[in-house]
Amino acid sequence: MNESEIKYLELLSKSFPSIPATAAEIVRLQAILELPKTTEHFMSDIHGEYTYFSHILKNASGAIHDKINDSFGDLLGEEEKNSLARLLYYPERELAAAAHSDSWYRVTIHRLVAVCRQATDKYTRVKVRARLPKEYAYIIEELIDSDEHDPNKRRYFESIINSVIETGIADRFIVALANLISRLTVNQLHIVGDVFDRGPAAQMVMDDLMDMHGVDFVWGNHDILWMGAAMGNPACIANALRNSLKYGNFDMLEDGYGLNVRPLALFAMEQYGDDPCTNFLPTHVTDCVAENSDVTAKLLKAITVIQFKLEGQLILRHPEYKMDGRLLLGELVRSEGTVTLGGKIYRTNDISLPTVDPADPYRLSEREQQLVDQLVLSFLRSEKLQTHIRYLLEKGAMYRVCNGNLLYHGCIPMEPDGSFTRVTMGDKTYFGKSLMDACDRLCRTAMYDRRMENTDLLWYLWCGPYSPLNGKDKIATFERTFLDDPEARTERKNPYYDLWNSGETARTILTEFGVDFERGHIINGHVPVREKNGESPIKGGGRLVVIDGGFCRAYHEKTGIAGYTLVYNSWGLSLRVHEPFESTEDAVRNNRDITSRVDVIEPTAHRMLIEDTDRGKEMMATIEDLKMLLDAYRMGLIKQNELEETGLAGYSV
Repeated sequence: MNESEIKYLELLSKSFPSIPATAAEIVRLQAILELPKTTEHFMSDIHGEYTYFSHILKNASGAIHDKINDSFGDLLGEEEKNSLARLLYYPERELAAAAHSDSWYRVTIHRLVAVCRQATDKYTRVKVRARLPKEYAYIIEELIDSDEHDPNKRRYFESIINSVIETGIADRFIVALANLISRLTVNQLHIVGDVFDRGPAAQMVMDDLMDMHGVDFVWGNHDILWMGAAMGNPACIANALRNSLKYGNFDMLEDGYGLNVRPLALFAMEQYGDDPCTNFLPTHVTDCVAENSDVTAKLLKAITVIQFKLEGQLILRHPEYKMDGRLLLGELVRSEGTVTLGGKIYRTNDISLPTVDPADPYRLSEREQQLVDQLVLSFLRSEKLQTHIRYLLEKGAMYRVCNGNLLYHGCIPMEPDGSFTRVTMGDKTYFGKSLMDACDRLCRTAMYDRRMENTDLLWYLWCGPYSPLNGKDKIATFERTFLDDPEARTERKNPYYDLWNSGETARTILTEFGVDFERGHIINGHVPVREKNGESPIKGGGRLVVIDGGFCRAYHEKTGIAGYTLVYNSWGLSLRVHEPFESTEDAVRNNRDITSRVDVIEPTAHRMLIEDTDRGKEMMATIEDLKMLLDAYRMGLIKQNELEETGLAGYSV
C-alpha cells in the first residue's frame, strides 16, 4: 500500500476502528447487495393538480393494490381487495364512514399486517425500523416479524391485536399502519419537471413532496420560472403572475404563498377600468374567476403589458440571447397596430396601450415601476415560497442519471442533422451534456448571488429559443394576445422532437451522458402524449419514454388520460396509465386507479438486486476499501482502537 492509500484508510478507520467492526460492516453490506432492487417511481408535469397527484401518491400508482394481490392472491375476492385498498389510501375517511365491530378490526389488522410484510420484503430491519411511527414502533415490529402460524407465537400475536382493540387505539393504529405501507411501497420518487403553474395548488404538491422521503427533481421550464421569480427577477415574476391569473389560481397566490396581488388589482382598475380587455379574458375559468372574469381580464392586461416591457428590457440587456425578434411591443406602438413576423405583416386586435410610450416602449411608467417593486418585495418575503424553492434547488438538477436512466424535462437541443446545437454563453460554447452542466451551475450561482445579470438566465431557460427546458423557437404569448391569425401563433419545436423517434438519436444522447445504450433509457417530460390519438409514449427504438400524460386537467381532453407514472422495480420498467376522475370521492367510489392500466415496457431477464444498481456499485467499492482496511489492521499498518464507537458507512436499504 502506498502512502496516500494508508492516509485514506486511516480516515476510514475512524468509522471502523477495529477488525470486528470492519468485518461486521462487510457482512452487512454484502448481505444488502443480495436484496431485491427497491421501487422507483417517475412522474412529470404535475402542474399544481393536487387532487390527482395526492390520489396517485396514496395508491402509489397502483403499486399498493399489487401488494394486496401479492399478499392474498385468490384468497380474497376483488371487492374485498378493493375495500382493503380504499382503507389503505384513505384510512381516516373509510374508518369514519361506518362503525366497525371487534371482529372487523381483528380481520382488518391481520390483513394490513400481511400487506405490510410484503411492503418490507426489500428492506433491512434497520431501514424498516427507521420508518416506523414512534408511538407504535414496538407493536408493528413485533407483528410483522412474528409468524402467527407458529404455535409458540400464535397466542402472543393474537394478544397484541386484541390489546390494540381493547385499549381503543385500533383506528389510530390502522391509520399508522396504512401510512407506513404507503411510505414503504415507493422507495424513490423522481419528479421529471413542472410542479408549478396551470393547476390550482402547486404549494400543496410541494408541501406533500417535502414530507416524503426519497424525492428528487429535474427542473422543468415552469419550475425554473418560479425559481427565477423567487429570486426576485421582475420578468420571471410577471410571467408567473400572468400564468396564475390566466388559470384563476388566486388562492395559490394569496393564501398559499401570501403574495399580495391587491396593488396589481388597484393599478389594473385605475388604468384599464373603462377598457373591456376582451382579448385578456382568462381561458381556464374557475368558479371564482367566472364571477369576476371582467376584473381578471383587466389584471391580465395590466400584468401582460408589464411583462412585455420587462422582457424587452431584459432582451436589450442581453444581445447575446439573440432574441431581438421578440421586441414586438415596440413595433406595435410605433406602427400604430401592425407587426411583421416572417416577412408577413399582421394587424393587431388591440392598440389601447395607454402606459406604453412609443418613443421608449419598454420603459415602465412611474406607477408600473412602483407596482413592480412591490411585487418583487412580496415574492422575496414569501417564506413558504422561499422554502419551496430552496428545496427544489437542493433536491433538483437540470438532468439526472440514476440506475441506467437519464432523466431530463425538455430536450437536448439538436440540429436537423442530429448533431448537438452549440450554444454560446459568455466566452464559452456548450453543447449536449456540457450545456446542461453549465445551465445547472449558473442556476445555483443565481440562487446565492441574485444580481439581475445572474437571474436573467432563468428567464432565458423559461422561454429562450435554445433553452433545453423550452424546446421551442419562442413562447408565443404576444401572438396569442394580439394576433388573431393562427399561423402567427405557431411555435416551432426544436428538431429534437422529430429526431426522438430514432433509435440512433437515443444512442447519441445516452452515449453523450455516459449511459449504456443497451440497458439505459431516456425518461422525458414536457410534451403531453396524445394517447387518445394513438400516439405512443415509447420512442427512440424503445430507449426513450415520454411520461407527460397530461396530469393537468386542462390537458385531459387532448391526451385522453390523466397522466403516467413510470415504475422501475426489480422486475423491470412498466408504465401506469391513470384515468381522469372528477373528484377523490368519485375515484374512491368507482375504484378508479385502484387497478391502473399497466403497460410493461421492458421486463428483466432476472430479478434485479441491489448489486445491479448505482448504490450497489458504491457499496461494492466500499466493501473493497473495507477489505483493504482489514488487511492493513492485520499487517499492523494501522492500529486498532476497539474502545471507539463504531460507525456505519451510511448505506441503508
